[in-house]
Amino acid sequence: MPNVLSFSFIAALLLMCALRLWLARRQVACVMAHRAAVPAGFADRIELKAHQKAADYTVARTRFGRLCLAIEVALLLVLTLGGGLQTIHDFWSPRVGGLAYGVAVIFSVVLVSAVVDLPLTLYRQFVIEERFGFNRMTATLFLVDLAKQATLGLVIGIPLLLAVLWLMDHMGPWWWLYVWLFWCAFNLLLLFLYPTWIAPLFNSFAPLEDAALQARIEALLTRCGFASSGLFVMDGSKRSSHGNAYFTGFGRSKRIVFFDTLLERLQAGEMEAVLAHELGHFRHHHVTRRMLILFVVSLAFLAVLGQLIDAEWFFRGLGLSNENTALGLLLFFLVGPVFTFLLTPLLSLLSRRDEYEADRYAAANASADDLVAALVKLYQDNAATLTPDPLHSLFYDSHPPAALRVARLQGR
Repeated sequence: MPNVLSFSFIAALLLMCALRLWLARRQVACVMAHRAAVPAGFADRIELKAHQKAADYTVARTRFGRLCLAIEVALLLVLTLGGGLQTIHDFWSPRVGGLAYGVAVIFSVVLVSAVVDLPLTLYRQFVIEERFGFNRMTATLFLVDLAKQATLGLVIGIPLLLAVLWLMDHMGPWWWLYVWLFWCAFNLLLLFLYPTWIAPLFNSFAPLEDAALQARIEALLTRCGFASSGLFVMDGSKRSSHGNAYFTGFGRSKRIVFFDTLLERLQAGEMEAVLAHELGHFRHHHVTRRMLILFVVSLAFLAVLGQLIDAEWFFRGLGLSNENTALGLLLFFLVGPVFTFLLTPLLSLLSRRDEYEADRYAAANASADDLVAALVKLYQDNAATLTPDPLHSLFYDSHPPAALRVARLQGR
């Protein structure tokens, strides 16, 4: 029977949908209104054709996002108030018990979600990305990636779920604290394992061979007091023409990784400036701070779940007539994002602040002009719009709009 939670969930879901659709409509209108002319600050750097491609790409992705939202909400309602989780419970409960039951129920929901998401992923990759010239993935590679992801999910996911469910069942009223400690340890372990064990399953990593660029980068690392386990080039071009660079790993296992597409596009000074920006994130402890925020938020979430896991109204209000730890865990992580959606702009604000700080660090340790040139190329190559809607950007964007970012660097 519906209760206060049922109506609160519906109200929060309607608010989230209305806000996301309104922001999407604003984004499309703003981008299309500025499609006819390159913004004055970029007129000498970006051609009108590239600007219009970015506008069309942004609009296509935003409109497709509205379809994804409708399907996402429909699936959530089917699983909760529509009785989907109850049906999955009714199927598995007579067949398996104990921890195996919990794993079966959770993986059933994961499988249903994956099946629903698969055509959306295919359309995004082979229609939208293909239309704008970004897709380089073949159907064979897509299937191979899918098989690897599924295998990895089973190899890692099953032991992880077994451990979490066991802790929930055996650690008494403070189970959520033990689960949190285990979750933190698992994430830290993953940081060590990802560069050398997981990432190579999907991409090839070769040492940077450009001697001049390598010497320039190593000089930058020395100036900044940064040590890494190597400079690597990743074959990102086999899936997409988008370019990027990133740090991965933790402690002595840190690696600096460049997409091969990025090396093809940027000059040595621009590469140095991009790397200096990434070093800025480490120098100002942005990565550590984000991880600490993740740990604190996950602790708060698990503490709340610890209070709800035995509450009958929690299960009844979300469409279940049975209650157990596996169902409670599923319910909480299904509906949690709906109730916390309004925190999105706060997280975006923190991320944009970090980007500005990393830009300042890059300008102090490399060339601000080179960073501007690199950013303009990256925005152009990735078809990122130069004219986003301010409110849409404020709510979602983890990186500042190009115009504001470049203006700060040039003003400095």
